[in-house]
Formats: sequence, structure tokens, C-alpha cells
Amino acid sequence: MRSERWFKPTTIQTLALLVLTASNLSAQQKQDFTYEEAFKDKPTNVTKPLPHIPKWADAEHYIEMRPEGGKMQAYSIDARTGAATIYTAPVLGPTVSVVDNDILYKGMDGVSIRLTNDAAEEKNPTLSPDGKYVAYTKNNDLYSVEVATKKETRYTTDGSDVVYNGWASWVYYEEILGRPTKYRAFWWSPDSRKIAYMHFNDSKVPVFPIYSEKGQHGYLENTRYPKAGDPNPAVKLGVVPVTGGATTWADFNENDDQYFGTPFWTEDSRQLWIQWMNRGQDNLKIYSINPDNGSKKVIYNEEQKTWIDWFDAVPFLANNQGFLLQSDKTGWSHLYWHNMDGSLKKQLTTGNWTVKEVLHIDDKNLVVYFTARKEKSTRFDLYKVNMKSGAMTRLTAGEFNNVINMAPGGKYYINTYSNLQTPSKMALMDSNGKLIRELGDSKGSNFDNYNLAKTALQTYTTRDGLVLPLTITMPVHMEAGKKYPILISIYGGPNAGTVYDTWKFNGTQQWWAQEGVIQVAIDNRSSGQLGKMGMNYIHRQLGKHEIEDYMDAAIWLRSQTWADPNKICMTGGSFGGYMTCMALTYGADVFNYGMANFAVTDWKLYDSHYTERYMDTPAENPEGYKATSVMTYADKYKGLMRIVHGTMDDNVHMQNAIQLIDTLENLNKHFEFMLYPGERHGWRSIKSAHSNSESYRFIYNNLLNKAYPASFTK
Repeated sequence: MRSERWFKPTTIQTLALLVLTASNLSAQQKQDFTYEEAFKDKPTNVTKPLPHIPKWADAEHYIEMRPEGGKMQAYSIDARTGAATIYTAPVLGPTVSVVDNDILYKGMDGVSIRLTNDAAEEKNPTLSPDGKYVAYTKNNDLYSVEVATKKETRYTTDGSDVVYNGWASWVYYEEILGRPTKYRAFWWSPDSRKIAYMHFNDSKVPVFPIYSEKGQHGYLENTRYPKAGDPNPAVKLGVVPVTGGATTWADFNENDDQYFGTPFWTEDSRQLWIQWMNRGQDNLKIYSINPDNGSKKVIYNEEQKTWIDWFDAVPFLANNQGFLLQSDKTGWSHLYWHNMDGSLKKQLTTGNWTVKEVLHIDDKNLVVYFTARKEKSTRFDLYKVNMKSGAMTRLTAGEFNNVINMAPGGKYYINTYSNLQTPSKMALMDSNGKLIRELGDSKGSNFDNYNLAKTALQTYTTRDGLVLPLTITMPVHMEAGKKYPILISIYGGPNAGTVYDTWKFNGTQQWWAQEGVIQVAIDNRSSGQLGKMGMNYIHRQLGKHEIEDYMDAAIWLRSQTWADPNKICMTGGSFGGYMTCMALTYGADVFNYGMANFAVTDWKLYDSHYTERYMDTPAENPEGYKATSVMTYADKYKGLMRIVHGTMDDNVHMQNAIQLIDTLENLNKHFEFMLYPGERHGWRSIKSAHSNSESYRFIYNNLLNKAYPASFTK
């Protein structure tokens, strides 16, 4: 990229001076955001959309969606020339979906065909790689249907309310396979001849009752939810021919205390590789499974003193040249090249920085393209490394965070880049990082006509000497000598940082900057900024180091001339809710206010896999569980906290809030509590408007000491 894109970050002291100067010089020349612009999406033209590019059509063409005649028209864009032609095929190729509980297939010709027709609901329909079959689950059994003949094949028959075939048990969906799977636990072989699937037995998993107030008598929703230390589901892995017949089970004892991660088929479909982990999650193995007889062989074995995370992918090289693994066993996530028998061939990257993900492997030239947090931990860049020589090249340039969309084959990539001061831009690049052409700039025509809040990247130092980042958004109309309230938005979970040098613009942030609120985001030592090395601190004491880091950052903030030390507020949801509860109890001498949404309050109350990864079981680590429970420090509470929870939260049960409330009431402590009937983990229903409104009211009442604006109640 061109050299003029370089940007030098400013310090927070300089930013405060700039804001004060800008407030004095331009307040009369520029306009503030109205309520409708900030909260109701009234157009401002401060920013504009970048091109909508959902995917690459092939190695030389990308798909761009353009508005025409009130609808979106797909175009195929020649990457080299920019020539656009109407793309007539479905943008996503042949698709399958569930309509009225049945499977609807839409082919490349745009014609829709109903493949099933019965009363039971089909779930997670998934096309085979050759497009001839659709696999799915129904009543917790695994099926497929042939597209051409509509012939249905049933593979399993023992599905029940506690036995699931190809449908994940809750803890696997939430913590291992991941929410994007939508509970799908089956995988096609590349040759479309076999389906691998997991079989779950939840009969020994404790039942947790979730109460619904609906109707005259209400009802209980009984869910199989293993809390820390509880029995987990029994799991086994099987492979079944697409034509039907007996399942071949992998050679494991399903009753062992173990976990299985996402499996990966080799490209020739001859082997199924499965990730295995012990209950303590400090030993991960990859087994090669023979799908014909179920025999297994260890391919990879890793142990760590704390915990190990699952591999999201195991990229295979063509022609049996091996595979790549991304391990953080050194304290930093790096790439390792292994032979197909599992032996290590070469470590490809090294250093005190983190590889994010592999985007492409050039098998012919043995070059790997990947993103990493190398130049700075607060941004991502694109790199390539030569697998033979080890030579590594940075392909992105300047002081920007980069989001990469690489073409099949790796000849081109689309880069969306920005920083805290520069609105997002989009450019088409070649594989050497050379600019082909600019595709878009999100800076709108009215960008310079509004009083925009300025955000700066800053660092703070923890009590034990670690240096970590935070961002500060200053009020747009600062007055010299005036002290302002601070609102700290937090998540705080392991490897889930929120502090990046990337463009962020939203009306809510602008509104609070206009109202005189300093808005802060902070990352702690386990956020990923310091790699796995930083995360290892929290082992067996999840939450303690994190809240101390936030306290250290807040103490620094309180010491600034523009900060009101009596109005330091934290807010967050889920893990961020837990951090907020800890801030108002463990950190009560630093934090005055908090809004804790759907918060964990004691790790004994959360699920087995997530909690034990960091804490071990309650039996193994009783002191750690006590030291990280909010209730342990409830007697220190002296500020004001708003506790919020949904009554049917099936992830972080409302039990967490109730136990904290019970403790606070017994201590005669004043707090606020809001529950949302029927809501799950977070809420995006009609109640989200009420939740937002009450949060805004809390800020006006307690941080700004202003009347709640009439515009918010309309």
C-alpha cells in the first residue's frame, strides 16, 4: 500500500488537548447528532457503506451485490480489469433450507424442489460435496435424502429425549463444536460416500429446571446441563455409508471421562481425524480413524500445564506433503508443519506475537498466507511465509487493522483496512501485496460537518508490571477544569479482547460523547494481547487477575485531571456481567457504579467444559472457586449496581443473579434488579428496547445527574 496511509497514534493527553481546542474552535461550525440520528438511524452521510462483496465466484472474479430497482443485483467482477457482468447463478450456489418443517432444495437453475414431506421437523440440512444428497437430523436421528429421487435413508434408530445422533448435546454446541453449527454434529466425507457423526447420551447429565411463567400454571423446561464437576454426556464417533447400513464406531470407550472436538476428513476420504481431550483439558490428541473398521492411531499429542484449546482447522497440504497446526504451546500461537504421520517437520513462525489464522496454502510453491498480531497486538496484518526457507513477508502496510477476504487460489485478496481515526477503506490487492485498485471508502460527504468523538489508544501498567492497552473516547465539548464521568464497557473473557486500533462508529457512542461521558474499553492480561502467556496467569483463579487489571486501569483513569473519581461505572454482559459484579464487590474501592447483565456470579454455577478449562473441578480447586465467587466479596459492596437477567436464560442461569441478590439482601445492601420474563441469554426481542432505555436512564441518573430526556420516552 502507498506510504501516505501511515498513521502515528496520539497520546491521550494530546487527544484531550485536541478535543478542547476543537470544541472551542468548531462548536459553532459543526453540528451534533440529534436523537433520531443517534438512536433511530436517521441518515447523516457521515459514513457510507463499502461495497457488499459476499464471496469470490472463482480465482479471478468476486461477487458484488449492487442495489438496482429496489433490489440487490449480483455482479461478477473481473479482479484484474474491474469489468462487471450480471451474475445469473445463485450467489451461494445450490442451497437447502427448512420450510414448514420440510427440506427445500434450490438448484443452480433457481428452481426449488421440496425433498421431504412429513410432520417431523428436519434440522440442519447439509448438502454433500457432490450435491447429490442432503443429510439432516429428525427426532434426534440421522437421515439423508437423495436430491434426484427424493429417496430418504435413515441411519440411526435410537434417538430419544436423551440420545442424539448428529445433533449436539448442549455443552458440545455451546463450548466445543460452537454456536455457528446450530447443533449440527455430522460431517460429510469429501467424496460424499460417508457421513461421520457424533452420538450423544445425556442420561447421566443432571437436569436443570428453567421456569416459565406463561399460561395459568406456568411450566418447567428441563434441560440437560452439566455444571462444573458434573457428569458430562457420553459420546462416541461413528461413520456410516451414504447408502445406509451399519455404523462403524471409532475405537473409544464412550463411558470414559473425555471430550471429542471437531473431526476433519483427509482430502482422499481415507482417514477421519478426531480431536480428543481428557476431562482436565491439559492433554489434546489427534487420532487418525480408519472409517472402515474404527481402528485408531495417535497422530499428534500435546500437553500443557494449564489448558489447551481446540484446533479450529487442520489444513492439509496436497500430495501428502503434510498438514499445519496452530499451537500456543510456547505461550504464543504459531504455525507448525507436520508430516502426515504426525512427526514435526518445521516450525514456520516464532516470536512473542500471535498467529490468528491460515487463509491459504500455495501447495505448489509451499507458501502459507496467514493473519497475525505481529506489528502491534491491537491490529491484524497479512503475512506469507515460505515453508522451505522460513522467509516471512508482511503484505499489508501502514498503521491499520486489516480484514482479509482471500480469493480461491490466493492470487488476489480484498483488504478492508482502518484505524481508530481513519474510516474503513477497501482495496483489491495481489498476492504480493501490490495494490490493484481501491474499491471503496466509508468516509461520507458529511464527515467533516459533525462534531465527531475522538478515540485514542493508550496503555496502562498493572501492579505486577504488565503493559496492556485501552481506548478512550473523549467528550466532544470538553471544558477546561471540568471533571467527567467514565463509562467502562467490558467483556473480559479469555482470548476475547475488545481493544483494537480499528474504526468504530455508532450513534450511541456519539451521543454519550456529546452528553459528556468519557467512554473506555480495557483489555486485561488474558484478553489475547499477551498471547497464551498472558492467559496462563488466570489458571485456577478465573476472574481475579482480570478484575485487578481493570482496577489498575481505573486507578490510572481516576488520577487524570478530567476524570470524576466518584463516577466510575462498569457495564457488561455474560462474562462482562461477572466482571461488573466483581468490580462493585472485589473492586468496590475503585468502582462506584455498575450495570451487570446476565452475569455469572459463581463458577460452580456455570457449565463443565468452559469452567473446568480454566478452573479445574470444584473438588480439585475449592479455594479457587471461593476466591473467584462474587458472593465472597459481597460485604465490600458500597456503590450502586443494576442486576439484569432473563428468566429463561439457558446459558447463564438466572440462579446466578438470584444467589447474588439473596446475599446482598441478607447483608442489607441497596441495589437495583430488573428481570426479563421469557428471555434467554441476552435479548433481541421487543424487550431490548426497554433494556436499553433503562440502561440509558441509569447513566443519566447516576453519571450525568441530568433529567432523563423526554425524547427517550417517546
